[in-house]
Amino acid sequence: MSKAAIFATIDQNAERFKSISRFIGDNPELGHEEVLASRRLTEELEAHGFRVERGTLGIPTAFIAEYDSGKPGATIAYLAEYDALPEVGHACGHHLICMMSIGAAVGLKSVLDQTGGKLRVYGTPAEETKGAKVPMSAAGLFDDVDAAMMTHPFYTYERSGQSLAMDALQFEYTGKAAHAAASPHEGINALDAVLLLFNSISALRQQLESHVRIHGIITEGGKAANIIPEYAVAQFYVRSASRKHTDEVVRKVLRCAEGAALQTGCTLKTSNYEYSYDELNTNETLSAAFERNLAALGVPPEQVETGKDHGSLDLGNVSLRCPAIHPYIKVVDRKLLLHTREFRDAAMQDMALDGMILAAKTLAATGYDVLTDGGLLQAVRSEFERSRKA
Repeated sequence: MSKAAIFATIDQNAERFKSISRFIGDNPELGHEEVLASRRLTEELEAHGFRVERGTLGIPTAFIAEYDSGKPGATIAYLAEYDALPEVGHACGHHLICMMSIGAAVGLKSVLDQTGGKLRVYGTPAEETKGAKVPMSAAGLFDDVDAAMMTHPFYTYERSGQSLAMDALQFEYTGKAAHAAASPHEGINALDAVLLLFNSISALRQQLESHVRIHGIITEGGKAANIIPEYAVAQFYVRSASRKHTDEVVRKVLRCAEGAALQTGCTLKTSNYEYSYDELNTNETLSAAFERNLAALGVPPEQVETGKDHGSLDLGNVSLRCPAIHPYIKVVDRKLLLHTREFRDAAMQDMALDGMILAAKTLAATGYDVLTDGGLLQAVRSEFERSRKA
């Protein structure tokens, strides 16, 4: 029983894993529509002896696959994402992410009957929008997990770092239509309210800390230039380094929205159009174990960059319920940005698929360490408890 056995299992299945990744990459599906991807992934896990629950929490394309050794031990979780982006497909590399985690699970399962413990793969749809990790976390589905892990494809190696807590806010203004030339004084201009909201938020930014991000669009602004718009809608992301601070900023943004309604005479309806994401709380002890395994597999520590803020992740919600990491794995040979067609195309090449296999091995080896090293497991748990109290 050794890591060599884990790596051998992954290598034996590597071509199949690559084929599934290519299939998902060639058939991109938006969040909560990942029917083909979910089917291929669950069938693969069942073929390797996992018990699969489909439609977790009533989400059709979500799943939880589990293998229980029947012996006491830690619970290791790997998280799979497989949703694509509008127009640009798998430009965030989720076709690689899902197979990084499934490859790791298949490899680690090969020794689980000897190590003891439980192994799970969480199929988590729609990370780009209404991420399933949010309701899964809220339902307590990660509360008994000792280590939750996933890796993300990128143009360099990077430690698990931070992410921003985020709220997705929608503001709907309703006014009164009127002929814009003959009787503009009879109208109440909802678009004016949206424009005032944008200007108020622009002024607000001067009094916000540097880690705060507020960005929005107008999704509805009227139907014709000669009609006073009676209905207008704006959507914003509000982000900051922590949930507590994001909540404070949201309260200020809401006051901006209310002020715009008062100034124009419009009525205002406010809602969340996507789930709120919490900040990522990287478990540094678990992250260090991952880096040691990455080095053992041939990536020198000096090639691994410090973790950075890459926006918002629904894994943040998971990381507040159990120890979690989200490192980045190099899969392309030049600096290509995520969410671009260039990254999408490069992430389908042999280098990217080989990087996927490396990530699977590193994740599996880190899970093995948590299962077999009682001191590491206790250190991971202790750090998590300290962070929760803080």
